[in-house]
Amino acid sequence: MITMLSVRPSRLVDLKTPHRIVNDRGLELVDSHDAYGNICTRFLLQPGMTRLSCDFIIADSGDVDRQSPAAHQHDIDALPADALTFLAGSRYCETDLLSGVAWGMFGHIPSGWQRVQAIVDFVHNHLTYGYCYARSTRTAWEAYQERVGVCRDFAHLAVALCRCMNIPARYCSGYLGDIGVDPVDVAMDFHAWFEVYLGGEWHSFDARHRVPRIGRILMACGRDAADTALTTAFGPVQLVGFKVHTDEIESALDRGEDRMAA
Repeated sequence: MITMLSVRPSRLVDLKTPHRIVNDRGLELVDSHDAYGNICTRFLLQPGMTRLSCDFIIADSGDVDRQSPAAHQHDIDALPADALTFLAGSRYCETDLLSGVAWGMFGHIPSGWQRVQAIVDFVHNHLTYGYCYARSTRTAWEAYQERVGVCRDFAHLAVALCRCMNIPARYCSGYLGDIGVDPVDVAMDFHAWFEVYLGGEWHSFDARHRVPRIGRILMACGRDAADTALTTAFGPVQLVGFKVHTDEIESALDRGEDRMAA
């Protein structure tokens, strides 16, 4: 089994306690990095029940997602090489099927931040969210047609539409607790959002929630969910339990300087 349950290397400096994935079977866990810089944890899963867990405290600025309305869209010839990968179609993001749709809806909108925001607004309003709509094989094109999905479907459709408009976009997975917003009365899960490359930087957008949020803790990013799977098992396996928590901690440690997310 290979898991992507560690925080992204760029967030390691924010850890206030050790971040370690542990198991109750004494299995040897080996970390490595994939082609996108994500931390992958590999181990040989034995027959029987195995419990994986991880608990840590990480510092966050407490600010909402950075807003940069003036961020410009690059000409393709001016993009860095590592951003070009995120212009192409991928397993769950069929740019060939959605290109005509995208240009028809967003071609008249000024390029850059305004165009990305228009895509986010469209996806947010076009799809109906619900755990009952979850399907691991749904693609961006299918989400566009079916008009339902979970957070990964919102992210896939937004990513695909951005790429159709020549905006590099990558899929992201991680933690996002109900910090700074009214809590929802459902069990927490990991969350999916996306980032676009504008003005020489990657910027976070979230088509599921649409509004800027606090405490976004990135675990992995890639072309789509196939590159950031929480677990990949080679052989029969059954998930029998799953629990995620992200809570704001107020203590004497931060004294108002940082918010702590566990």
